[in-house]
Parts: sequence; C-alpha cells; structure tokens
Amino acid sequence: MRGVRGALPAPACAERSARIVARLESLDVVRDARTVALFWPMTARREVDVRALDTHLRSRGARIAYPAVSEAGEMTFRYVGDVEAMAPHPLGFREPPRDAPLVAPGDLDAVLLPALAVDPRGHRVGYGAGHYDRALASHGDAARRIAVVFDFQLLAEVPDTPGDIAAGVVVTDARTLVATPDAR
Repeated sequence: MRGVRGALPAPACAERSARIVARLESLDVVRDARTVALFWPMTARREVDVRALDTHLRSRGARIAYPAVSEAGEMTFRYVGDVEAMAPHPLGFREPPRDAPLVAPGDLDAVLLPALAVDPRGHRVGYGAGHYDRALASHGDAARRIAVVFDFQLLAEVPDTPGDIAAGVVVTDARTLVATPDAR
C-alpha cells in the first residue's frame, strides 16, 4: 500500500485530500467539536493532507491538537496555537513543541487518524509502531475516532490484533462510512 499511495501524483493527492476535508467539514461530529486532534501529513509519503481543516476549525473557535512522539516512542496530543511553531520530526511529520500544553484524557471531541489501509470495521494499518493505539487507549472513548484515507486504501479487511483501537468513522475522497465492528 505504501508503493501504491506513493505513486499517486501530487496534484491528485491534493485534489483527493480537498474532497476528504470537505467531507470532514460536513460531519456533525467535526462541525460540533470544540477540540480536535489532527495530524500533520507526511507529504513525501502522500498521506491525506488535512491542513485546510485546521484553518476551518480555528476560524470557528475550535482548539486544535497534534500528536507529538517522544524519543521513547510515547505519543501524546498537545494543543497548538500556531502551526508555525511546530517542528519537523525525524519520522517525516511536524509536531508541537515540547512545552505545548498536553491534552487531558477526555478533552478531545474528535481525533483524525492517518492509515495505510482501513476496513469497514474501522480497523486500520499504519506504520506498525502502535503510537495511535496506545495514545487513544489513554484517552478512552470520549473522542470520536475518524480514519481518513484515499478510497483505494479502503480494503475489505485488514488484520487486527489485541490492543488495536478501531475508528468509528471512515472518511475517504469518495465516501463516508460508519464503522461496523462485527462486519466480517
């Protein structure tokens, strides 16, 4: 899937990402959210680019958080007042400064999740480190989890293991699905 997504031309990635952002803006859970965790796209890997959603959410007063990964591999969500303050991370994304305020468990209304592949049950495959699964476990079920992928990354089934945290909604450039956990 890395190779397939990586072969997507940059203009097609931008156009598909814009469609995903438009779908996200129309979701009640996003539209009504006061606090949202986004992710900074690894553009070299052609991840979905949701940066335009940051601007939209801030314009209506929502607080925005981004993931930060420590040297020990622990991921936390931190509030970001200005995306220009974010710094490059060795994995290829930008992250909040270490002194940015931590998001307390239960404070997020919605969390956007990147993925290499996702299935209709909301199970996703990422890069294999489990950062999101561990971070989401510490935040409980308060936040609505939304996986965002290009439509060709939506597969009939992806493997899942104990400890995986599924998304409740899957948004692609072509459709929005409410995850069905028992659909096998």
